Amino acid sequence: MKFPLLTLLLLTPLHAADLHVAPAGNDSNPGTPAAPLRTIQRGAELAQAGDVITVHAGTYRERVAPPRGGESDAKRIIYQAAAGEKVEIKGSEVVKNWVKVQDDVWQVVLPNTFFGAFNPYADRIHGDWFEDRGRPHHTGAVYLNGEWLIEAAKLDAVLKPAGATPLWFGQVDKDTTTLWAQFKGVNPNEQQVEINVRRTVFYPQQPGINFLTVRGFAMRHAATPWAPPTAEQIGLIGTHWSKGWIIENNTISHSVCSGIALGKYGDEWDNKSANSAEGYVKTIERALKNGWNKDSIGHHIVRNNTITDCEQAGIVGSLGAIFSTITGNVIHDIHVRQLFGGCEMAGIKIHGAIDMEISRNHIYRTCRGLWLDWMAQGTRISGNLFHDNATETDLSKEVISGGQQDMFVEVNHGPFLVDNNLFLSAYSVNLRSQGGAYVHNLFAGALRIIPFDSRMTPIHKAHSTEVASLHNNPCGDDRYYHNVFVQRGDLSAYDAAKVPVAMAGNLFLKGAKPSKHEAAPLVKPDVDPALKLVEKVDGLYLEMTVDPVWNAAGDRKPVTTELLGVTHISGCAYENPDGSPLKIDRDYSGNPRIAATPAAGPFDSPATGTIKVW
Repeated sequence: MKFPLLTLLLLTPLHAADLHVAPAGNDSNPGTPAAPLRTIQRGAELAQAGDVITVHAGTYRERVAPPRGGESDAKRIIYQAAAGEKVEIKGSEVVKNWVKVQDDVWQVVLPNTFFGAFNPYADRIHGDWFEDRGRPHHTGAVYLNGEWLIEAAKLDAVLKPAGATPLWFGQVDKDTTTLWAQFKGVNPNEQQVEINVRRTVFYPQQPGINFLTVRGFAMRHAATPWAPPTAEQIGLIGTHWSKGWIIENNTISHSVCSGIALGKYGDEWDNKSANSAEGYVKTIERALKNGWNKDSIGHHIVRNNTITDCEQAGIVGSLGAIFSTITGNVIHDIHVRQLFGGCEMAGIKIHGAIDMEISRNHIYRTCRGLWLDWMAQGTRISGNLFHDNATETDLSKEVISGGQQDMFVEVNHGPFLVDNNLFLSAYSVNLRSQGGAYVHNLFAGALRIIPFDSRMTPIHKAHSTEVASLHNNPCGDDRYYHNVFVQRGDLSAYDAAKVPVAMAGNLFLKGAKPSKHEAAPLVKPDVDPALKLVEKVDGLYLEMTVDPVWNAAGDRKPVTTELLGVTHISGCAYENPDGSPLKIDRDYSGNPRIAATPAAGPFDSPATGTIKVW
């Protein structure tokens, strides 16, 4: 049977190549610039592979749940803020009608229908490895002019004059939710007061929504749940077990738990494996049966975002971040309140960092800067700036128990490469892994090197998620080439290593100590490089005093795949994700290194003075 051309056109679904959304729009509109849609979600429902959703200036209070993704990297669905326009997507709603109780304390009563099916003030934070510290915590939050108040443990704490950190408390009854809050010296009905009502801001309902781009938005205020590696990981924005997202040039802030989630799907085993290494091994086995492989999962790009004010992690990902790149992000003020605890807090916390690149990020004022936990293999950590992730007080309290630091690598067998980084906090690195190559870094703080961890953790076949075997975690099988250690940097714990190590070309200043395994370290115990990070109008600068003798001395060879060799435990080579050989031939600033005799530390030609580092 033949159909007229007009009939065929009518039967074919039509969609615009470029859909527009604006506050003055209407969801019954076609989404043209002249007749835009009202909600981003309506754009998501209409968009097909290859389409662009352009969102215009304004505040959008909604959860975007994309029902479909693109078809490939070249034919993706793009969500973007209009060029030069400020677009905010919020998981909160404005609340008025506050009634004064006493002093700075105000109260509002809301019908539970205000929240729909999800009420954050009845939603207690819980899950594997979560520590409530003896009190309840909820995913709700109260914000005054963009800044969040702190949840009190009891109502009595709120019914007092406000202190330096104002409090709120919530109570959910059968039909109503009552909130009490301290608004110091202001009438909340004359200010902008917002409260969390949505669990997330941008997150698909189902896994497998691939090839999306999300760019240019300010995304704030999400009642996110605790995101352990054994459960579905929901962030303020999250990829939900998918492939090929690009999350770029966004400002992401005020997530009760996690900002960006690159993590695991959910199933009946969620939050049932706490404190059990075997439990997470079972999680991995199930994930392999559920499509955890190079073809189906990961390959995300997270770049040039600013991520702040999250109380679990800036970026979190269990298994779902494989083959991804995290680069150029500014991440700060993560878990600074420390009202609750657990084992998942960091600026970036990844389980299963296979063939990832984590580079050129600026991470500061966090509980931990970067935490690679289990299965970091084939990953490169390069050119990152870490500072103020531990104070002198933190160091004195926590160096034994392993608290705050710039980086923690836990029960990984490698190979993984850590090069050209600035570790400027009082506590630089916590090492409970093998197979790491530490090359051309500046370690300004203490190192904690764990002699042995009995947990049996996976080794993978090269550039694959396929598990080859399990192994425990003895000290050793690490390489240290051409680093600078200052004051507390101490490699002597490797003297008792059970597995071979390789060390050469390192510089030890101001009392830093080498290991006996380095044949000819350059040790200058009385020399202080006087490191100081200085903020100027155009960025951050590192001030330092340099002696040219440091780089004239020593036999330093270029660091290559050939020099690094093969890991003793995992049996894999230090190479690029595509299997090609690597060569560390550029420094922190991107300058070429002198091929024959590279300098120690992150800078190829350091000189006394200041170096711009961000």
